[in-house]
Amino acid sequence: MKVNKTHASIICNAIEHWNRDGLIDEKTATLLTQDIEVIAFDWKKLSKYSFWIALICIVTAFGAIFADEILRELLHSIFNAPYIVKFFSITTISALIYCFGHYRRKKNPSKIFSNEAILFLGVLTTAAAIYQLGKIFDSGSGHFSLLLLLSFIIYGILGLYFKSNLIWLFSLTSLGSWMGTETGYLSGWGAYYLGMNYPLRFVLFGVILLAITFILEKNKIFHPFFKSTLVMGLLYLFIALWIMSIFGNYGDMKSWHAIKQMELFHWSLLFGLTSGGAIYHGLRFDNGVTKGFGITFLFINLYTRFFEYFWDATHKAIFFAVLGISFWFLGLKAEKIWHLGEEKQSN
Repeated sequence: MKVNKTHASIICNAIEHWNRDGLIDEKTATLLTQDIEVIAFDWKKLSKYSFWIALICIVTAFGAIFADEILRELLHSIFNAPYIVKFFSITTISALIYCFGHYRRKKNPSKIFSNEAILFLGVLTTAAAIYQLGKIFDSGSGHFSLLLLLSFIIYGILGLYFKSNLIWLFSLTSLGSWMGTETGYLSGWGAYYLGMNYPLRFVLFGVILLAITFILEKNKIFHPFFKSTLVMGLLYLFIALWIMSIFGNYGDMKSWHAIKQMELFHWSLLFGLTSGGAIYHGLRFDNGVTKGFGITFLFINLYTRFFEYFWDATHKAIFFAVLGISFWFLGLKAEKIWHLGEEKQSN
């Protein structure tokens, strides 16, 4: 078994613990220990990050091309074709990429990162094809949110077909973008829709997405996407709640500057209660995702309130001293929990 140094240490401790408790004999323990091979370098992580950096560089390269006026004019002259021709051309390229990705996944299923990177290129070309489709049917109404809804449907189908969490995440991102732009379009791009500003709409959207996530948790088709959908739902909810705790349900900076920050305390309280609820769920159902989000955003809430209420009223030396001491005690507490975990493993 080839594992990195950290995993090897955990496995060896487990083997030693089982041997000490009589669950396995000395000979079995020795054989298991000898079967462990420590990998000197984590090539898996290097592969993962290299593909991500490669994709970011490709996207940046395309961005640089379109940002350069000379190159943009050159591309325009090369691809100066009707939108429908460009749509079918890009769609064909996208289909070929997906076919190649599907073939490669069947042939080399262990090459996870390179396979996902190929599918990601398909995601980009799909977005370009949808953009060209929008240009074909553009009536000047500005109702481009329909393209985002179409993106959600296409990415959702592709994600389910390829069983790819990466494509599924793009589907959920498109869904959230559609919700924001659609409500903006229906409100005439005003600050409010049904009395809600943008962050409050995303709070509601996050709650609905989380409710759907837990309803579909046991569903055979959607179960592989449970964790990624849960993460996206929590991100939508907690980031929106964090913004609400700072700005409240105000649609412009002038109105926000006119009120005292204490008047938004109820949003901070809701933010804190939601974080506490996530922590409780994580502990109750042994869910590391909800627990992690709850703890992280609880601290974000506390430190945000600290900056809001004490930045102007406190001398900066005292302010940063208190901040430093709080982080020191947080580090000590984390260290204590870490040692407790080590003691449990050794017993």
